[in-house]
Amino acid sequence: MKRRLFAVLLGLFTIFALTGCMQKSKEDVVRDLDAKVKKMTGYQAEAKLSIKTGAELQEYDVDIWHSKPTYYRVNLKNSKKDQSQIILRNADGVFVLTPALNKSFRFQSDWPQNSSQSYLYESLVRDVLKDKEATFKSTDDYYVFQTKTNYQNHNMIPKQEITFSKKDLAPVGVKLMDNDSNVLVEVKFSKVKFDAKFDKGAFDMKKNMSGAQMEVPTAAKEDKPFAILYPNDVPKGMKQKEEKQLQTSNGKRVILTYGDSKKSFTLIQEKAKAAPTSAPISVSGEPVDLGFTVGALTENSVTWAHNGVDYTLAAKGLTPDELLTVARSVYEKASK
Repeated sequence: MKRRLFAVLLGLFTIFALTGCMQKSKEDVVRDLDAKVKKMTGYQAEAKLSIKTGAELQEYDVDIWHSKPTYYRVNLKNSKKDQSQIILRNADGVFVLTPALNKSFRFQSDWPQNSSQSYLYESLVRDVLKDKEATFKSTDDYYVFQTKTNYQNHNMIPKQEITFSKKDLAPVGVKLMDNDSNVLVEVKFSKVKFDAKFDKGAFDMKKNMSGAQMEVPTAAKEDKPFAILYPNDVPKGMKQKEEKQLQTSNGKRVILTYGDSKKSFTLIQEKAKAAPTSAPISVSGEPVDLGFTVGALTENSVTWAHNGVDYTLAAKGLTPDELLTVARSVYEKASK
């Protein structure tokens, strides 16, 4: 009797042990992630964004709200420099708000569906689903995928490592890497709440602008001198041809010209002026994440504002990747 009972208990223990050791396959986890995105009504998340492409590490606090199907609010804030930008999508369109300048720009855009977004959960899951060759590993607490990316400057950051929690499939971290696996951008999530409830007006443009301006004061109107910035990364063979400084009613305007025998670009810098009204300005092109700020990308130009300065980069003969590479390298004082 004892021997039979022992055998039964041993058999049960073996079943439990085998069940406990069973690991979900890549296909199982992909299906679970897909189901999670389809089932959820939205989420609220907080993250730290670190950019390591220049000599100076850039860090931003990111607050993300999403309400299905297409409402988004992404607040990017560099607390050290009192900078804040909000990317907003609601029934009226896609907006980029710069509270310190009282400026809002409106895009006719499919954002965020048109490219990868490192701080949006459903975008990360979409990249996992899309890449059939993605690698997968399972640790004690996490599922880790390495996938291709779908950024506008794909050649600069062609791959990413995405970590999800085993507990609830929440995003834990993202590492965007170059071809040599150097981490250029990293996102670390500190809080994720699925199926979050949002107040009425949470995605309203005017309410977000006025609310953000209470935290970030509107820029002073007086003309303060600004440091001229030079691109740290230009296409091979291109050199600076000219530098001109002009006086306008808004103060100093700096025009830098670069080129070679086939390509050229012009970078214009001038003091940004706070808008008298927060009525949105319609912008052609797509909102593009430059890392340190959000700009507007067209076929041959990128425009953005940073540290109280307006930048316009207009090019001839440059690919979109080259254009964005130049723009991304104009954020810290550098030698010519």
